[in-house]
Amino acid sequence: MERQTDCREEMKMEKKKLEIVLAQPRGFCAGVKRAIKIVETAIERYGRPVWVLHEIVHNTHVIKNLSEAGAVFVEDIQEIPEGAITIFSAHGVATKVEKMALEKGLKVIDATCPLVKKVHHQAKRYNKMGHDIIIIGHHGHPEVEGTLGRVDGDVTVVSTVEDVRSLVITDPEKVAYVTQTTLSTDDTKELIEELKNRFPNIKGPNLNDICYATQSRQDAVRKLAEEVEMLLVVGSKNSSNSNRLRETGESRGLPSFLVDNADFVDLKWFDGKSTVGITAGASAPEILVQDIIKMLDGHFDLKVRAQNGKKESMQFKLPLFPDFQ
Repeated sequence: MERQTDCREEMKMEKKKLEIVLAQPRGFCAGVKRAIKIVETAIERYGRPVWVLHEIVHNTHVIKNLSEAGAVFVEDIQEIPEGAITIFSAHGVATKVEKMALEKGLKVIDATCPLVKKVHHQAKRYNKMGHDIIIIGHHGHPEVEGTLGRVDGDVTVVSTVEDVRSLVITDPEKVAYVTQTTLSTDDTKELIEELKNRFPNIKGPNLNDICYATQSRQDAVRKLAEEVEMLLVVGSKNSSNSNRLRETGESRGLPSFLVDNADFVDLKWFDGKSTVGITAGASAPEILVQDIIKMLDGHFDLKVRAQNGKKESMQFKLPLFPDFQ
């Protein structure tokens, strides 16, 4: 028995030391928590299946769990049966989609993030003032498509400084911009500056209207970069904010990897590294972070500590759940 104990101690001693620093904040934001809770509550209240237009949030683990619970995710509203319980994803939808849902008699619950709704209101307000609207964001992203579909008249999406320089505007004195919420103030800074250079009277939202979660998670990564040698970002490939976190790490000179879960982690990445940071996108659940730590603990003499950062207290109320007949 003593010999077995000694062997285990020797094996532990042979493990390379590795320190993990967990970003603070990381993972689920208030809008994501709200959206997931809406789907879970709808299934409990109305039974399965509940139909969801687009992925409720961009994370494969979340989608898998909700699918197993009774959610059916579709990309086209025409795939949803008439009269079915239907949830709009956190990214929001165009006005025409709402009209189509009404025509099909769908029983709709809107899980659009309140911060995305704020962008919709801003865009419509500028539009009513007669301004051409510019959306700073990524072409094809569900949130951007939803915002595009909320505005009548001229709307243009810009992703690069070159896009801004090639803009053709009807009246340079009547221009306004809004931004995709999964971009931080740092992501949009250069484009906003170029817009203001081209259109000095351009109108836009207050910087405080940028999604708090996107900014705070990127700020945490910048601080992490000062004390770690590599960064793991937990999130799915189609998650915009997770990709921005990886890019933030790379911009600080860190080898940075986006991983969906522990199965995607390559131990070769850790060669020559003694301190590694881990963060998670706003749509990635904490259990995935803990699974990675558990996996690494089997290969390293692991020390885990949390970054000294702010804890988020933001919460969004759930919508009313109607007694659908």
